[in-house]
Amino acid sequence: MREAHPLERQVGIDYYVSDGPGVGGHLRDAPADFRVREIEGMEPESLGADPGSYPHLLVRATLTDWDTNDFAGALSDGLGISRTRVSWAGTKDKRAVTTQLFSVQGVDAADLPALSGADVEALGRIGRNLEFGDLAGNAFEIRIAEPERPEAVDAVTDALREFGGGVAVPNVFGHQRFGSRRPVTHEVGLHVVREEWREAVLAYTGNPAETEPDRTQRARETVDEVAGSADPDWRVALDAMPGHLGYERSMLHALVENGGAEPADFRGALETVPWNLQRLFVNAAQSYAFNRMLSGRLRRGLPFDRPVAGDVVAFADADAPEGVPVPDTDRLQRVSEDRVGVVRRHCERGRAFVTAPLVGTETNLGDGEPGEIAREVLSDLALAPADFDLPGNFESAGTRRAILVGTDLDIVRDPLTLSFSLPRGSYATAVLREYLKGDPRDL
Repeated sequence: MREAHPLERQVGIDYYVSDGPGVGGHLRDAPADFRVREIEGMEPESLGADPGSYPHLLVRATLTDWDTNDFAGALSDGLGISRTRVSWAGTKDKRAVTTQLFSVQGVDAADLPALSGADVEALGRIGRNLEFGDLAGNAFEIRIAEPERPEAVDAVTDALREFGGGVAVPNVFGHQRFGSRRPVTHEVGLHVVREEWREAVLAYTGNPAETEPDRTQRARETVDEVAGSADPDWRVALDAMPGHLGYERSMLHALVENGGAEPADFRGALETVPWNLQRLFVNAAQSYAFNRMLSGRLRRGLPFDRPVAGDVVAFADADAPEGVPVPDTDRLQRVSEDRVGVVRRHCERGRAFVTAPLVGTETNLGDGEPGEIAREVLSDLALAPADFDLPGNFESAGTRRAILVGTDLDIVRDPLTLSFSLPRGSYATAVLREYLKGDPRDL
């Protein structure tokens, strides 16, 4: 197996499936080089539907070089409403052309403002706001600029077909899950799950990375120096932190206010950030452990497209749209030795998926070699399912996730462009990394 890029190994991704060289090159010379379109899973009522019963306007926005959160803020500002009345189903990359759904509470189509770089179309009305995951998947069209070995695309594709019985890759969490430029979110989460509240705050506010601007690095170094002193003066750390690092400043401000001496003080500091970021810390820890489990499976040479004894499979979600099959994690089956053949046929026909755990309080680990891998990873990380019984937004029951994601891939040679669709929750970088084999920060 070919060893992954060092930055990928930091987030638990140890190998590539394809052994040969990648095509090289880079992405996102221009936003139009990276196009993402949501595969929609929401059917609205008409625009004339009763706003009392259907208070949310559903809009489709095609955005050029817009961060999803920034667009939501600009949209709410343009409407003169609270930012909390704008919701969406999935966060997209900024340096791209993205087509995605938003819901806006209590407005009419005629109220929508004109925003630069945004084409906004009102589709109808719905009875609730969009929630994260209210989409079937995403379709991608991605141009690879200046490939050094464009001919390598065929060998990579052949390797992915051999690996997954079709073009398929390990369903890893991409580098951006952990912080594209400074992958520390999982480090914070691991400390949270161990209830090491002080260490969690310092992993986020201190802990400088070489990829950051010099001023930011110096500010984080100041945090580490203050934390290492006998009598920490958190005001010094706060004063050093640049204003644009709002979450870091909110944590340090809390330490100034509460003294920053007891574990509860540091937990309180973590709880000053938005609830979704609090959850992301724990989710990133779960994702890191999941990536490690998939690396362990690759290392042992176990298949991804079919089960072995001890695996846990999820049957396909019967309500998923055609072309984007996803597992129903409420329909699980542990694979015993005498059932391997039967379940394998279900997997071959797309009726079931081999899974690994995103560990939480309700996680039951597998048996056999898959169970050994999961237990080895958790032991190495000093984690157990019961550890996720945490206060507030840090608690997680856990779930399971398919270990393989397949796609129908279309390749255009000149310019070299990859087009493919993935179910919700899967990362385009899981496919792209195999083809480029470069620095994950360039994906």
